[in-house]
Amino acid sequence: MSGTPARAAGCGRLSIAEMTWGSAAITAHIDRFILEKGYGCTVQLVPGDTMPTFASMNTEGRPDMAPEIWVASLQAPLTDALRDGRLVEVARVLTDGGVEGWWIPRYISDAHPDIKTVQDALKHPELFPSPQDATKGAIHNCPSDWNCQIPTSNLYRALKGDDAGFQLINSGSAADLDGSIARAFEEKKGWLGYYWAPTAILGKYEMVKLSFGVTHDRAEWNNCTAVPDCSAPVVNGYPTTDVYTIVTRAFPEKAGPAALAYVSKRQWDNQTVNSVLAHMDQTNGSREDAARYFLKTFEPVWTAWLPADIAAKVKAAL
Repeated sequence: MSGTPARAAGCGRLSIAEMTWGSAAITAHIDRFILEKGYGCTVQLVPGDTMPTFASMNTEGRPDMAPEIWVASLQAPLTDALRDGRLVEVARVLTDGGVEGWWIPRYISDAHPDIKTVQDALKHPELFPSPQDATKGAIHNCPSDWNCQIPTSNLYRALKGDDAGFQLINSGSAADLDGSIARAFEEKKGWLGYYWAPTAILGKYEMVKLSFGVTHDRAEWNNCTAVPDCSAPVVNGYPTTDVYTIVTRAFPEKAGPAALAYVSKRQWDNQTVNSVLAHMDQTNGSREDAARYFLKTFEPVWTAWLPADIAAKVKAAL
């Protein structure tokens, strides 16, 4: 941590996307607190989700920052935007990356040790009953505004889920997806579908990630798996996803060099994120509450992101 004083001068008005999922939303609130209290910025949080936020930043230049973008499903358009200078990657916000896949409850895995892969699970629609038709199995997908819905849908078609006696259930919201897992555990029923880490859900409910029986093929992922309505999807493994903070090309000028340096250094690991998410879940706190909990509880983490004088201002404001 540098002891060199950082000037707050030059930091103006910034807009930051507050995504619908917990880790990204908490990061947005941490950023707002540090940028306002430490650097004198004026920060507005705006609702966001992966696809609409990326599209708006790419074409309209707002919001100024998305604190947590999972880049795998946006690889091609994001690469174009970065190459053309419309957007800039400033930090690998999750040091461990993001983990995605299809999961089942641990108690189902323990009771059926033959289920090691997604293909094994698809042999047993009776273990994963659909809420829409009890005679079929269900694979739970992301909400429509989440880019992860695209690979899940393509993989479902590649695996011939319909022929295996399953339905693809598109969640109406993050709460719907989480609620489906909670209900399954309360009723000790099977559940199969997409989820990711770091999350409070995977901290609260013990789940097992299934293999797709193949390694991740990045070229196939970019050319088809992550492309809407790809005509000929094949089975593919999920990547460990790089998760970056993305800013518009106007952000450095709006924020100023000192605030930009903070954003460029700000990152945390999945264990820390899981701890904060679990606390928020257990206390039924808000995302702002969770951000303050992080700042009060994990001081050694965030003070390493800041010069000493800025860290002192943030601590004084807590």
